[in-house]
Amino acid sequence: MSEFVPNLRDIGGMVAADGVLRTGRLLRSALPQADDRVPEGVTWPPRVVLDLRSAGEVEPQHPLAHTGARVLSFPLLSALRPGVTPPGSLAELYLLMLRTSAPYLVEVIDEIASAEGPTLVHCAAGKDRTGVSVALALSLLGVRRDDIVEDYLVTAQHEDEIEARFRRVLGPRRAEIPAAYFATPVEAIAAVLDSWESHDDGVHGWFRAAGGDVSAVDRLRERLVG
Repeated sequence: MSEFVPNLRDIGGMVAADGVLRTGRLLRSALPQADDRVPEGVTWPPRVVLDLRSAGEVEPQHPLAHTGARVLSFPLLSALRPGVTPPGSLAELYLLMLRTSAPYLVEVIDEIASAEGPTLVHCAAGKDRTGVSVALALSLLGVRRDDIVEDYLVTAQHEDEIEARFRRVLGPRRAEIPAAYFATPVEAIAAVLDSWESHDDGVHGWFRAAGGDVSAVDRLRERLVG
C-alpha cells in the first residue's frame, strides 16, 4: 500500500508582514515517491519541484518526474563531500549551509518567486535543508520569528514517517547519518535566524549580500502573500 508523502505541509495561512500567505503556492516535505498519497486538501502534484539533496542522494529520474513537474536541483550541502567530517550539531550544519551555499539559497528564493503553480521544496527529511530554505522565504516576507520556529518544529511530529521513508530509500546507508541529525532542536533554526538578524539590515541585507535582488523579494511577496 502506498504511503503519504512524509512531513508534507502547505505553508499557506501563516501571517506575513503584509498579509496572509496563500495556500496552494508553497509546499514543503521529505523525499516524495511516485506512488505516494497526500492528505485531502493539499494541492498535488506540484508544478515545480526544488530538490535540495546532493548529487550522491538523487535518483537517475526524480520520483515526481512522471507528473510533468519541472524539477530543479540545488545541492545545499555539497560542502559535505566524502572524507569531510560533518559538523557535530545541526546548528553548526545549518551555519555551514549559510556560509557555503548562500548562492543556492538565493536561487531557491528566485525560483519560488517566479514559479507558476504549486511549488514543492524538499530534501531527504524535509527538515534541515528544507527548513533553512523555507525559513529564509518566511523571514523575507516578515513572518514572525516564533511562527518560523513553530513551523520548523512541526517536523518532530513526523519522525516515524520520516524514519520509515529513510529505511525504504536508504537501507543500510541510513546508519551513516549522525544520530544528532535526526533531532529537531530549537537552537538549530535559532542559530540561522540569529545569523540573519545580526546582519546589517537583517535578513534582507544578508539576502542582498548573498547575491539576491530586491525585485526577487517583491515577486516572492506578490506570489505568496494574499
